[in-house]
Amino acid sequence: MTTDERDILELLKEELDFIEKGGYGRSVRTPWQSKSTFQDSLSCINYGYPYRAHPCSECHLLEFVSPEHRTEEVPCHFIPLNTDGETIEDLELKDNQAKLEREVREWLRARIKQIEEERAELASV
Repeated sequence: MTTDERDILELLKEELDFIEKGGYGRSVRTPWQSKSTFQDSLSCINYGYPYRAHPCSECHLLEFVSPEHRTEEVPCHFIPLNTDGETIEDLELKDNQAKLEREVREWLRARIKQIEEERAELASV
C-alpha cells in the first residue's frame, strides 16, 4: 500500500522536468557511474539514502507496475513504457540511453495527461 504522501501528479511532472533538463546525464564528477531511472531522482522515496529506508511498496510508482513484478528489487524498472511493453529494465539492457529517456518522457506525458483528465472530470461532477 502506498504511504508516500506526495501528490502523484506533481511527482510525475517533476520527474518529467528532471529528465527534460538532462537529469540522467552522466555526472562530470563521476562519468563512469550511470544513473538509474527513477532511483536517482527525487521521484524515489529512497533518494538520498545510502540504503533503502522505505520499502518500494510505499512508492506511488508501484501502482504502474504489474503485480508479478512488484517484488522485484527495483519494481519501478518494470513499468511498461510503450505499446511493445518495453520497460526501463529492458531498455537499460539494450544500453540505449536516448531511447530510454524518450520512452520514459512519453510515458510520463501520457500518465500526466491521464491524471489531469481524471481530476478534471471529477471536479466537474
